[in-house]
Amino acid sequence: MKIIAIRRKTKTEKRYSRKMGELTTKVTYIKKHLLGFPIKTLHKYRETYYGEVKDCNDCILFV
Repeated sequence: MKIIAIRRKTKTEKRYSRKMGELTTKVTYIKKHLLGFPIKTLHKYRETYYGEVKDCNDCILFV
């Protein structure tokens, strides 16, 4: 078992953008784990319908 590991996990989230409105998209989180417990999120990004990869800072979480 590794002490420090970096893992990727994809889950579906509802996001909101001013230009597109509400959209449901797959968001990929890259997290650093210490002994199996998540410590820090290094990066999160989403893939658009056209195949572009965008950072999640341009759209907010829809609640």
